[in-house]
Amino acid sequence: MRAGEEQVTDAAGGGRRAAVIFNPVKEGVEELRAVVTGIEKDHGFGPTLWIETTEDDPGTGQARTAVEEGVDLVISAGGDGTVRAVVEGLEDSGIPVGLIPLGTGNLFARNLDIPVNDIPAAVALAFTGVDRAVDVLRARVRRPDGTTDTEVSLVMSGIGFDAAMIANTDPDLKKRVGWLAYVDAGIRAIPNSAPFRVAHRMDDGRTHRSRVASVLIANLGYLPGNIELIPEAAIDDGRLDVVRLQPRNVWGWLMVWRKVAWENRVLRKSALGRQLIDLTGGNKRREVVYASGRTVDIVIDGDPQEFEIDGEEMGQITAARFAIDPRALVVRVAEQAAERASEEATQRATEQAAAGEPPADEELDTELDEAELEAAEAAAEEAVATQPVTGEIAAADIAEADATAGASESGAPADGAPRESR
Repeated sequence: MRAGEEQVTDAAGGGRRAAVIFNPVKEGVEELRAVVTGIEKDHGFGPTLWIETTEDDPGTGQARTAVEEGVDLVISAGGDGTVRAVVEGLEDSGIPVGLIPLGTGNLFARNLDIPVNDIPAAVALAFTGVDRAVDVLRARVRRPDGTTDTEVSLVMSGIGFDAAMIANTDPDLKKRVGWLAYVDAGIRAIPNSAPFRVAHRMDDGRTHRSRVASVLIANLGYLPGNIELIPEAAIDDGRLDVVRLQPRNVWGWLMVWRKVAWENRVLRKSALGRQLIDLTGGNKRREVVYASGRTVDIVIDGDPQEFEIDGEEMGQITAARFAIDPRALVVRVAEQAAERASEEATQRATEQAAAGEPPADEELDTELDEAELEAAEAAAEEAVATQPVTGEIAAADIAEADATAGASESGAPADGAPRESR
């Protein structure tokens, strides 16, 4: 079967039908085919529809084909990029998605407790698991040429250092050691990482300015190696999480690592650990800053920056608007994981109601159209002129000072062009 072709067979052998959308270059495809063929009938499914992804279409068109064929289950076999493309093609169809992790990071699957490196267990879960509704991140981004694109993210998107790290990853090392290749790329990228300014606002509120090394917009909190990047993140809480990395030097990067690998993962789990964080000033440090909401606008003040989605290079951007699409995707998970998630969701709902926050499944009033992005860019332009970055002087204040200085020297009002402090 050539890449991109679909193998359509008679579904008379069962009342339901599944489609497997798979990346043919991933290891384990032949084992996957044998396992699916061996159990589909036992679970009331007819012969499966197999559709390969291609270089030009990593899963979106294939998912649309599966929807047109009227399948009852879509199984995505590949990495995070394959899953993301498949979800984009399903377009709120409501068809449940089973996950067979065959990628490097497999962050989406890991955060849902899907078996990794165990194809038979993942296949069994896809056919027999419980349906769980999870959030999807949607974005509109501005390219350097002025055009805009819409994107979907399931894991997290990154601007700046994070995206440069992805671009700097050695593909051969990635094949040999998996996600550890990202650690190598990160270490190599730190010496060349340059901070940049961004204007950012949550939920169409006030625009703020920051100098950052990277901005992450996340749908979940855990990274490989049991690294807890965002302790409060949940994949079904109806909120997106934003992380600003703001180290000033190598010591600052060490503090970033301390935060995500030690404080978040270990110390915050106990009262004694939280006291230790307070005593050592951890809560006052600004190398890692968190925010949470339903939308976020990020406008880059300066040159375009590298951009990545779910571990894939996505070129450069100058601005982006992200919005959460609550519980827009149905995935197959283990019954115990679903029950635990349900209990956590109930507890969060109680806390959100007490805080006056909207329910997790409340639809968001945003179109993610170009007009909304333009409004964010206009707000950012005003903020750049009137608000300082922490530790800097606002351009408007500089202009006023220049004018005052010019007037005092010449005895007449002077026109001073705004300059920004470096």
